Amino acid sequence: MTSLHEHIPPASGAAGTVGIAAKEAVAKPARRRHSADLSALGEPALWGFGGALALGIIMIAVFLMVVVYNGATTFWPKPIEQVTLTDGSVIAGVERRSTIFRPDLARLTDVQRAEVEAHDGFANRTLFQTANFDLYGDDFQWVADFETEDVNRPEDFYYFERQTWGVFVGRIAGMTIDGTDLDYDPAVFQREQRAARERFREIRNLERREIGAINHQIERERLNQRRAVLRQGEEAAASAVAEAQDRIAELQSEFQRLQARANEIRAIDRQYRVTLEDVGGRQINPEISQIVRFYSANTLSLPQKLGIYLSRWWEFVSAEPREANTQGGVLPAIFGTVAMTLLMVVFVAPFGVITALYLREYAKQGRITSIVRISVNNLAGVPSIVYGVFGLGFFAYTMGGSIDQLFFPENLPNPTFGKGGILWASLTLALLTVPVVIVATEEALSAVPRSMREGSLACGASKWQTIRYVVLPKALPGIMTGMILAMARGAGEVAPLMLVGVVKLAPALPVDGFFPFIHLDRSFMHLGFHIFDVGFQSRNSEAGKPMVFVTTLLLLGLIVTMNATAIIIRNRLKRKYAAGQF
Repeated sequence: MTSLHEHIPPASGAAGTVGIAAKEAVAKPARRRHSADLSALGEPALWGFGGALALGIIMIAVFLMVVVYNGATTFWPKPIEQVTLTDGSVIAGVERRSTIFRPDLARLTDVQRAEVEAHDGFANRTLFQTANFDLYGDDFQWVADFETEDVNRPEDFYYFERQTWGVFVGRIAGMTIDGTDLDYDPAVFQREQRAARERFREIRNLERREIGAINHQIERERLNQRRAVLRQGEEAAASAVAEAQDRIAELQSEFQRLQARANEIRAIDRQYRVTLEDVGGRQINPEISQIVRFYSANTLSLPQKLGIYLSRWWEFVSAEPREANTQGGVLPAIFGTVAMTLLMVVFVAPFGVITALYLREYAKQGRITSIVRISVNNLAGVPSIVYGVFGLGFFAYTMGGSIDQLFFPENLPNPTFGKGGILWASLTLALLTVPVVIVATEEALSAVPRSMREGSLACGASKWQTIRYVVLPKALPGIMTGMILAMARGAGEVAPLMLVGVVKLAPALPVDGFFPFIHLDRSFMHLGFHIFDVGFQSRNSEAGKPMVFVTTLLLLGLIVTMNATAIIIRNRLKRKYAAGQF
């Protein structure tokens, strides 16, 4: 049977065009309705928000990967390469990184120019850590591929980490043991190097602990003598001054004895030396005690590499810095960062919580309270360096100067509290982070149901009892969130600290064995400033770059550890009070 549609001829010409236009006219409202439906459902915004979130996560992940990779591989021992150049010179060093650059063709030979032109005018070059700063005046050298004739890895090359002058790369030409020149013997040298480092630590212990204690007592007697003169006058304090002079004389005799002991050990130490030779044959003859660590870089097995890697990490977290902070450890910076952050939390917690309690629970809600809240929110946007200037002017110069005049006049004109210190740094950062704590605490207090307050008041509790036993326990997890945010920001701030106490190298920790044991007036080291100093203030940025990555990794790990501890406490409090265990 034939369909009726088979007898209808297809539309053509103007009639066909009209039919198509009619169909499109019908479809357009449908498309507009579909687009309107998508907009109503928020589909375009959903894709935009999701894309922004994904981009942010990718950027953070890439940053963390760069820091973790460079930081984790910094201490891994690398081989030493001997490079023979086309001009006949020879260098030796550890390969650091490679880049592509455009050389100046006018300075190249015909062969080199042809090689570069074959690669469109670009060439590859490698940065080698040649070390030996006391011989070369530099630690690094770039070598282009077209300058390289031969590369090999001699087995007799050693990598020396020294107490001063940084790294040395070269051979061991000989050694002097107890004043006698000997040929190099690996077993003997390793034994003598360990003994020499023990002598070095003994000298350091004498100078810093025993001699340091004598110097502290002498200084205290001198200050007591000056205090007596200031309070009583020279005539009335004559007997006290004489007694102080006698005690100082006794202490100085003890100082001379300890100094003689240290000089005796140094005289012995000078009889043990090693002759080091660079790739060009130039030699130096340092004391063996100056060799912190050494190894044959091109003959290490995997367990030996792992042992060196772990020993470097242990030195990094347990020792003091050396060689302008580009080598050694960062223990003083770790201690300073943690102590300053915890002290900041001690100051910011009561001020932030009390202020939020007053604004939320006691203050009459009106225009003035709204202005105060707006001002607090605006304080969170003030640049941190402004807080640093305020802390230096108000805390250090004004408050600290007044404290020195009242309690430490004998120290003047040398300031005690009238300068930057860990106390003023902590107070400055507490001011910087207190808006965060206030806002978070207010939000936590407002989240407590009104019915709980009314129930407590209906049972006869006072307002303060209701706040103490009902409101604060329920709001405590939210308050801890504010503390976590404050710790995260305070631990990473550097700009204000540069004005109120942080230093490149602290001569002493804020905690020691001398009364009053905790010295809040002292300057301190900070991991954030350490990163800035090593990366931008050291004599060679390339030498400091590895330390920048590994210190950044350590700082991130420290902040994560402190925040994780606070989060665990917060979650336990949340579970405890959610179950009604008041």
